[in-house]
Amino acid sequence: MTEQLELNINAYLPLRDVVFHTLREAILKGELKPGERLMELQLAAKLGVSRTPVREAIRMLEQEGLAVTVPRKGAEVARMTEKDMEDVLQIRRALDELAVGLACDNMTEDKLAKLYEALVCFEESTRTGDVKSIAQTDMEFHEVIYQAADNPKLVNLLNNLREQMYRYRVEYLKNDDVYPALIEEHQKIYEGLKRKDKETVVKIVGNHVVNQEIMVKNIIHGQE
Repeated sequence: MTEQLELNINAYLPLRDVVFHTLREAILKGELKPGERLMELQLAAKLGVSRTPVREAIRMLEQEGLAVTVPRKGAEVARMTEKDMEDVLQIRRALDELAVGLACDNMTEDKLAKLYEALVCFEESTRTGDVKSIAQTDMEFHEVIYQAADNPKLVNLLNNLREQMYRYRVEYLKNDDVYPALIEEHQKIYEGLKRKDKETVVKIVGNHVVNQEIMVKNIIHGQE
């Protein structure tokens, strides 16, 4: 187990959430490797907490697809598999296409201005080299579209899926060669929504997800 693991203290969060965010970041950074055991006692001792918040944090990691419980073995860091990634992106593509179509119908000048602001923030973040920040601003761009769809049940589904997508998104964004294409795709999505060209913007969003799938497949194959 990595020696670098330290609890990220936040006085405003329950202890289980603090443990969860600490473990989540360690997995996404690769400090906790795919297939590595997540032993409650060892993690509790290392983080200076009891077993209960560790157990709860591991359950939260399982909900995100970052951990799995193996019979007679216990919890471990989930491996990135092509099938898992395809399953998640297949659903994301369908929901994103639905969301952007609804957003096209409901788009206002105010929402469009927020989308443009998110577009600029993402482009600026790609110059920082901070993958976590880039992933966050990428999510925020799509979040504006989800909110513009004006369907709370759809937003809940997308938020749940977003958590499962996060690991793949981070891996994808570690390659700065993809940034120009992503910026261009975001620009096309914005322009399509501005024109209220539903057919075109739905197609662009579908291709946006497919391009991500291709890149992540290459990453997974490279780890085999």
